[in-house]
Amino acid sequence: MAKGLELLEKLCQAFGPTSCEYEVADLICEELQGKYDEHTVDFIGDHIFRIKGKTGKKLMLSAHMDEVGLMISAIDEHGYIYFQPVGGFDVKVLCGRKLFVGDYGKEKISGLIASKAIHQQSWEERGKATPINKMYIDIGAKSKEDAEKYVSVGDYAVFDSDFIRFGDGMIKGKAVDDRLGCAVLCDIIDYIHENKITPDFDLYFCFTVREEVGRSGAVVTANRIKPDMALVLEATAVGDIAGTPAHKRVADTGKGPTVSFMDHGTAYRSEMIDFAMKLGRDNDIPCQLKRYVSGGNDAGHIHKSSGGVKTVAVSCPTRYIHSASCVFNEADYDSMYRLARQIALCPVSETPVK
Repeated sequence: MAKGLELLEKLCQAFGPTSCEYEVADLICEELQGKYDEHTVDFIGDHIFRIKGKTGKKLMLSAHMDEVGLMISAIDEHGYIYFQPVGGFDVKVLCGRKLFVGDYGKEKISGLIASKAIHQQSWEERGKATPINKMYIDIGAKSKEDAEKYVSVGDYAVFDSDFIRFGDGMIKGKAVDDRLGCAVLCDIIDYIHENKITPDFDLYFCFTVREEVGRSGAVVTANRIKPDMALVLEATAVGDIAGTPAHKRVADTGKGPTVSFMDHGTAYRSEMIDFAMKLGRDNDIPCQLKRYVSGGNDAGHIHKSSGGVKTVAVSCPTRYIHSASCVFNEADYDSMYRLARQIALCPVSETPVK
């Protein structure tokens, strides 16, 4: 079993909304100290850890550090705090949720998302999800001046959610998208370091920023590295719950990571899909095709960079994504780690890089 679940818990609990990924990066840097040949940080905050290979060919392995969150936009005279979404939300998952509010280097305070009380709502309002502009954050302040002692416009908020194990190998936490991918990358680096492996490719482990609002971090890194091939590690939304027809389930938790054939940002080359699926079969690693065209990830920019990059996306099936209670199966983490490790260390002669 991969060791990264302990690290994943720390990463998921970290405060890291888009453009405020510093705490996540600090944990990753601490975890990887002394296990790489070169570490660079670009001007927008991407962290790239290079392990030198034998051939000069380059493989970019990418996972984003940011999570969906909220940005504070106003504080009213009563001390209630208004916000804008940072990333995509289903508004129905927001009301009543506990939050941490603050910014990098500031003490985080607790709050919760509230709205007009049910007995004050009209019948029409009761039948609809409360829009974001009708919600606010309550931190227990008595006034605007009181609230401003702790919170400023431009600060951020993220879900306050425990990382717990339950049921048959299931794990719940916030920010699984994409701290899970980050933990897998760290696991691979740890494996290479412990086993003193010199890979065939130069391996560029890229922990990117700003994926949730346009995937801007990955394109900066890809254009600089100019990789021959790229592997994107993600968490992907699934609907394997009661009442969902098979063709809309996307994938099934517990049956291994998904390999995407298409999403809203990329149509993946068939040779890359076949390459990943064959590695899974040959190494007895459970994996599955993503059975639905949805979402997007850093591959959407990476595959168009530097004249074109052959790219494959491997994702962990995750229920209730972009919520306070993302749920995945522990076995899928291990299978995703094993498949990603095989891709990273596969001999050059067996890869589709030309």
